[in-house]
Amino acid sequence: MIKTMIQHGNSSALVIDKPIMDLLNIEQNTPLEIITDGKNIIISPIRETNRLERLSSSLNKVNKKHSNTLKKLAK
Repeated sequence: MIKTMIQHGNSSALVIDKPIMDLLNIEQNTPLEIITDGKNIIISPIRETNRLERLSSSLNKVNKKHSNTLKKLAK
């Protein structure tokens, strides 16, 4: 599929067609990560589950390292 940028105010925008959004299971409010290697643009949806897994992992590490201190603070 070949797309061209469109004018959107003082910026440019790329319109993502509904079939592609359906295929990727994204909506208008889905956060997207945009990265580049200097030659290509890669747009990927940010999945909440990954963020929640990282948060849970980080909380577990903090709890293991500082459990005694957190227990004392809770009293």
